[in-house]
This record gives sequence, C-alpha cells and structure tokens, in this order.
Amino acid sequence: MKIIDTHVHVWDLEKADYPWLKNDVSILNRTWRIEEIENERKQAGITAGVLVQASGNSEDTDLMLETAANTNWIYGVVAWLPLLDPEKTQRLIDDRFLKERYFKGVRHQIHDETDTNWLLQPVVIESLQILSSYGIPYDVVGIKPEHIETVLKVAEKTPGLRMVFDHLNWPPIPIPIGTKERFGRWGELMKEAAHHKNLYAKISGLGTASGNFQNRTTEDIKPYVEFALQHFGTDRCFCGGDWPVSMLANNYIQSWQITKDIVNSLLNEPEKEKVFFSNANKFYNLGLS
Repeated sequence: MKIIDTHVHVWDLEKADYPWLKNDVSILNRTWRIEEIENERKQAGITAGVLVQASGNSEDTDLMLETAANTNWIYGVVAWLPLLDPEKTQRLIDDRFLKERYFKGVRHQIHDETDTNWLLQPVVIESLQILSSYGIPYDVVGIKPEHIETVLKVAEKTPGLRMVFDHLNWPPIPIPIGTKERFGRWGELMKEAAHHKNLYAKISGLGTASGNFQNRTTEDIKPYVEFALQHFGTDRCFCGGDWPVSMLANNYIQSWQITKDIVNSLLNEPEKEKVFFSNANKFYNLGLS
C-alpha cells in the first residue's frame, strides 16, 4: 500500500533561525537532514512525503524547497508566508510560489503565539482569504482547545479555505488527572469542527501530544484516532510521522507502526487507502497516482 507521510521536518541551524530551539536541551537542538531518515523510511513503507515548516522565516522555506528538489520521495512543502502582511503574501504567491512545483500549503506556528486568536487578526484573515482564492490549504498547529475555537471562527470568515488540524490539535493524552473525561472540551470542539466540510484531521504527533510521552502505548493513542475517524470520516483524515519531533517518544519505524496498527484495526482496505494515501494526495494537490 502507498503511504504518504504528510508531516516531516528538516532544519539547519546554520541556514535559518529557529527561536523555539534556543533553550531546548533535547535531541532536537541540532541540524536534522532528510538523509538521516532514509533507511527507516524504507523499512516503515513510506512511499511519499510532505515537508512542513519549522520556523517563521523565508530561510526555512528555502531549505525545505531545496531539500524537496533533491529528495525523490518528497512531493510537497508546507511553507511559511508573512500572513501579517497580505500584500507581501499576495506578491510572494504570484511572483514565486505559484511557479514552485513543491509549494503545496502554508503554516504558521500559532502555538508559539501568546494570543490564541492570532489567526483572527483582520490582516491574517485577509491573507487566509488569498490562500483560499488560490486553493492553497492551511495547516493549523494548535495545542489548546482555544485554538480549535479560533479555527471555527476562521472557517466562518473563510469558508472556502481547506484547513487541517496538525496532530489532531493535541488531544488530552493521557486523560488529565482529576477527571474521567477522555475527550473533554477538546472532543466537544472537534466534534463541532468535524461539521465543517473543509476542516480535516491529521493523525500525527500523538506520541508526543500533550507532553508526558515516555512509554506512550498504542492503546493510549487509539481512542483519539478512532474519534477522529468517526467524526471527520475516512474522507477527511490522513497521517503524518512528525519526524524528528516524534523521536522524543519513538523512533520513526515505531511511530509509524503504531499508526498503521491502529488504522489497520479500524478500517477496511478501501478506507485505509484513503487515510494513508488518497486523502493527503488530494488535500495537498500532490498529483500522485
């Protein structure tokens, strides 16, 4: 079966600035190149991939585009654009990115912004409407229920914009201490989001979602994958590995094995083909067959 990994990162500390790594003492605080994943990618059965932005600057996007051009299994890049400046966003799309064969989407690290309503700024909404007019999808990297609330409002203002919740917007794994609610406020809001036909769910990064990720098991993660598939349906879910961030919990093969075990246990063959391949192919306009 063909499998698209829709969430792969690369970064180079000598080529771009990564503010979120400044005080990081983990294995992530170094340069990570696509070559490092090659053997495990083959063993995991991944046939295509999409690079996703790791910093809010053009140098990071340049690095991803260069990497994609030199990596035969990478078919798309989710880039950064200056959404606070609609005129510049429009100009960059027209003058550069429409000509870039690997440019397939846009993301901003809203989880690093202090304001959970960052996307609702009028200038940002204007930029998102520009994306929508070109059919360019947007990746939402939210970590709080408030981020889902924001996306629901964005969806009203830009109804034609296709958006995907990276890492399912960090479901409450494990169940918060002091409550027996497995899904809680996250679940209520994600159910509401699922009613919007242009909102999608990316099954990714669940090994490290919500912290406390050591020894995260398949059974810890499965209820949230099942929830996403139940509410968003098998036409609006797809998968990603979140390498190298996922290395904090599992190696690449282990992360994908967990995802495959869960999806294989829940879906039939035609449904699996959608979730592992065709949904992502359509969402990012990858043009794969």
